[in-house]
Amino acid sequence: MANLVYKRVSTDQQSTARQNLVLDEAGIEDPVVFEEDPGTSSRLHPLQRPKFRALLDYARPGDTVHISEMFRLVRGTGHILDVLDVLHRDCLALRIHDGAFSAMDLTARHPRTGELLSTVKFMVQTLAAAGELQRDLQRALTYDGLRAAEAKGSKGGRRPAVSAEKTADVRTAYLEGRSIAALARDHGVSRGAIRTAVADLLPDHTAAEEDAPAPELLVTLDMPGKVADFLRTADLEPAERAALDQGVVVRRGQGYTLRVAAVPIVHRRLLALCQPLDGGQGTPAVPAQRKARREYENRVSALAPTGP
Repeated sequence: MANLVYKRVSTDQQSTARQNLVLDEAGIEDPVVFEEDPGTSSRLHPLQRPKFRALLDYARPGDTVHISEMFRLVRGTGHILDVLDVLHRDCLALRIHDGAFSAMDLTARHPRTGELLSTVKFMVQTLAAAGELQRDLQRALTYDGLRAAEAKGSKGGRRPAVSAEKTADVRTAYLEGRSIAALARDHGVSRGAIRTAVADLLPDHTAAEEDAPAPELLVTLDMPGKVADFLRTADLEPAERAALDQGVVVRRGQGYTLRVAAVPIVHRRLLALCQPLDGGQGTPAVPAQRKARREYENRVSALAPTGP
């Protein structure tokens, strides 16, 4: 009997690092891995995804399908029940190694009729609906938090690139000895935007950057699991998403901590995005989530301040 492992990420900026950690900890013997192409959407029915179809074609009665969390395979309740019906038809077991479904035997059937147990169906539908509600609430909290930050004069997202009409002025100033840091301040953009505008000039003019600060080093901080769970549903930049996906899970009793390695500015952006966990805008805060956010805030605040 084979152990069939299924992996999927929703965007091509994400990695399977966290899934790998959960599945490695499970100690699966001789796994046969089926991994979807990066960016395979959760909206696509699992039975229509190429690698999951390949898994089903490869499987034989008695094999076990392993996934790290349920949402790597399905999202809505309809998808879950469809998949369970196919697994039952093909005499395959399903093992989920993390999350709310990990303690359930989702393939349990009535001993006489062979139908999916009504208790299993009820729990599947209830937990899936609760998960959808949680994601909707977190998206609303994130939106309210960003609106509140914008009202205070803080604007999220990437800083703008150098506009086409200003590129010539930037290049001229750079050739005259103006540093990248100074040009970034002058034009209200990031240093990366300035480097892009003068990319072909950099090899012959590195001396002009002597007053620019050295690149920031990675800093590893422990992020409470409740903060990590919230941020995974937020609209993140690629660098922020990669930091979360590559984080290392450390079990803490019933919960966990995500050990995140990132430059300080990424930690600060992640902290800003989880501001909604403090409540506000008519939404009450959940004490455990608020406490978790403040623990992360204390760790981020201890980092050395960034330069101008």
